[in-house]
Formats: sequence, C-alpha cells, structure tokens
Amino acid sequence: MSAAYDIDTLTGDEVSGFDDLLMAATNLSAHTEVLDTTRSQKDVRRPKPALVPLIALSLGYFLVMLDVTVVNVAIPGISASLGTGGTAVQWIVDGYSTVFAGLLLLGGSLADRLGHRRMFVTGLGVFTAASLACAAAESAGALIAGRLAQGGGAALLVPASLGLLQATYPDRALRARAVAVWGVVASVAFGAGPVVGGLLISAGGWRSVFWLNVPIAAAAIALTLWRLPAAARPSRNRRMDLLGQVLGTVGLVALAAGLNEAGARGWTSPLVLLALGVGGAALLAFAAVERGLQARATAGGPRSPLLPPSLFASTAFTATAAVGLLISLGYYGMLFLTTLYFQQERGFSALGTGLALLPSVCMGLLAAPLFSRISARTGPYVPMAAGQVLGTLGFLGWLFAGEHTPYPALLFALIATGLGQTTTALAATAAIVDAAPAAGAGIATAVFNVARQTGSAVGVALFGTFATAASFTAGLRLSAGIAAAAFAAGALLALAARRDAAASR
Repeated sequence: MSAAYDIDTLTGDEVSGFDDLLMAATNLSAHTEVLDTTRSQKDVRRPKPALVPLIALSLGYFLVMLDVTVVNVAIPGISASLGTGGTAVQWIVDGYSTVFAGLLLLGGSLADRLGHRRMFVTGLGVFTAASLACAAAESAGALIAGRLAQGGGAALLVPASLGLLQATYPDRALRARAVAVWGVVASVAFGAGPVVGGLLISAGGWRSVFWLNVPIAAAAIALTLWRLPAAARPSRNRRMDLLGQVLGTVGLVALAAGLNEAGARGWTSPLVLLALGVGGAALLAFAAVERGLQARATAGGPRSPLLPPSLFASTAFTATAAVGLLISLGYYGMLFLTTLYFQQERGFSALGTGLALLPSVCMGLLAAPLFSRISARTGPYVPMAAGQVLGTLGFLGWLFAGEHTPYPALLFALIATGLGQTTTALAATAAIVDAAPAAGAGIATAVFNVARQTGSAVGVALFGTFATAASFTAGLRLSAGIAAAAFAAGALLALAARRDAAASR
C-alpha cells in the first residue's frame, strides 16, 4: 500500500482521522519542547559552581570561624601553662573578635583598592604567622599579641573572600549555591570548634589548636594562587581616605572593647563608659567626614570616602545590614547563655555542652541545601524572612526552659533557632553580595560583617547582664524574648528589602 495521499480525495472520516493525527503529532512536539525547556530551566536553576575556587575561599572563612570557638576550651590549659589571670584570659578570648570587628572596614577598603585576591592571600599569610606566634607563645602578653594579629588577618581576608565570590561566580543562581557552601563550612567550623578543640587538647595540649591553622591556611593559599586569577588592577584615581580609616578603626575597636568589657565589669564601669564614649564619638566624627568626602568627591574632589554614604541609599542594602545585626544579637547572645545554662544550671561538662548544642550550631548542613533550592526560585529575601520567623518561634520555646527541663523538650528551640539563624545568615550574605557594586564589594561586605560582629558583642554583653542581675532562669527567659523580638523585626526588614529590590529591578 502506498503511504502517499491526495488530500482532495480523502473522505470526511479520513480527513477527521488525518486531522487527529496532525493534532497528536503537534501535541507530541509541543510536549517534547516543554520537556526540553523544563529540563533546560532546571539546569539553569541548579548550576554547579567551580569546586576548587570555592574550596579555597571556604577554607579561609573556616579558619576565621573556627578560631572564634576553638580557643574557649583551651583556656584552662593556657591558664595553667602560662599562669594567666582573669583579665588576660578575657583578652585571649575577646581580643581576636575586637580587632576583627575594628579592622573590617579597613580590610574591605584595601581589598577594593589593592585587589581582592591579593588581600585574601595577605590576610591568610598574617593569620598563619599569628597562629605560629600563638603556638610558640611563652607568656600571656605574647599570646594576646598573637590573638590580636589573628584578628587583623581575619579582617583582611573575610571582605576579600566575599569580593572573590562575587567575581568568581557572576551568575546569581551559581553564586547562591556558592554562598550556601561557603556558609555551611563556616557553620560547621563554628559548631565543631569546642569538639575539635577538646580532641586536639587531649592529644597534643593547648598549642595544637593553633598549629592546626597552619596546614589549612597553607592549602587555602596554594589553591587561591592556583585557581583564582588576579582581577584587573583596581582604579586608583583618588587618594585614600586616611582620616576616615583612623576614625573608623578607633571607633569600632573602642566600641567592641567596651562591649566585651561590659560583660565582665558591668555597664557602669568607668573603663567601659570611657571605651563606649570614645567609640561613639569617633564613629560620629567618621560619619561626618564620610558625608563631607562624598559631597566633595561628587564635585570632583581628590579623595573618595572609605565608606560611601550612597551605599545606604538602597533600602535593600541597609535593611539587610540591619538584619545581620539583629540575628547576631539574638542568636549569639542566646548561644552564650545556653552554653552557661547547660554548664552551670544543668552541670554538663564542656564536651557534653558542645554535644548538647550540636542540634543548633550544626544546622548549616540542612540550611545550605534548603537555602540553595528556595533562593534559586525566589531570590534571597524569602528564605531570609522565613528563617527569621522560624528563629522567632524557636526563641519563644526558651521561655519555658527551667532548671529541670528535660533535654528532649529543648530540641525544638535548639533546632529552630539554629536552622533559622543559618538560613537567614546565608540569605543575607547572598543579598549583600548581590547588592554590592563590583568596585565596592569589599567595603559593602565589610559593612555587613561589622553589623554582625557588633550585634554579637551587644547580645553577649546585654544578655550576660540579664543573667547576672537576677536569677539565671529569669535572665534567660528575658533574653529569649528580646531575641525573638529581634528576629521578628528582622523578618519585617527582609520583606521591606524584597520590595525595594523588586522595585529596583
């Protein structure tokens, strides 16, 4: 039988059958195109970031976050070995975060001016040399100096790390996945610090917590030089804002030092009041200098401000920076109190406390893939708001905690606050990197990290005061209520930032 037909000779039924066949073929073709389009869209939504550059950047941030907590468990050994007193111990722990917060703006400015890869490698080098100095320290003064230098190295590498993330992964969906991996590595480092520190100290003494940094930093430097190309040399048409750098550094260091001392000395201590006063005055002068330089630079002046006030013209940027402050105030302030709760109120050992907190501090393992999937469809602001709503509910769960509350009854509060904080932090980091101009990525991300460091210091100092002012349980519940309010306010700011970002697009 011939397969050729003359359409003019077909009967009505045959024409109908022929039309049905054409319709079926058309539908099959359209369905195939839809499947191909859907598959293509899925590939676009699920890009895979280049692995080696991401490992290099994540290792750098891993070191920074690990040293926030790993040294805490080494303090008894340090005190016995070096004969340190209370004030020296406090600066061994807090000096690192004080200098880190104080030099972040300077680190971000240098990264934008001298190149992100150069400052990332420089920061790693400073951090490594400082770790060696800490490991070899024979006195409390030498150890404190090493810890301060570690904070300086961290302040150089963190803004540069985020700037390199922006440059290495220009696609928004790709960058969201990279930020998720980068953030989960930091979360694991922070949560594993007490456990890793305990294992290292039991095997090799307190100096081993500093020796650990050396091979990790060396690997990060090697991978960075191998797979992260140096960007084009930044423009240096304008001179540096030296006055702004001095005022910003003095203000942030004094503010961080005052907040750290407030937890131990009290808010009315003359030293605390002096530090907070100097910090506040320096930051007010800094803001005035930056506004003046911005106006003169617009008119063709020779200097650019260290922190351009125009960055804060974006509601999305300002709201996201505020979110960073609020979540750090609530979460890290409560983390400080829950650590005391398990150790002092419940009698847990240091290792037992670290294990009890794992459901909270290791939620990055779940938050990273969750954030990656949601943000690919909605952008960063929806998971930012959702994470804070979840965190709010978790902190409300601490309102019912007491001296004899069974540990399983606390699991929801631990998991919800950890998952909510980590999801929000990942989303806020991605939003800041998205909003940052390419030429100012370092300073923009430095602002975000300054906000987070400030929030953490305020939370620890404030909640610590509540816990000692009355009964510990009453202070814990009051702090939990404030943390819940901070997260709820952050959720509203995230929604406002989403509207602003949508309007800008």
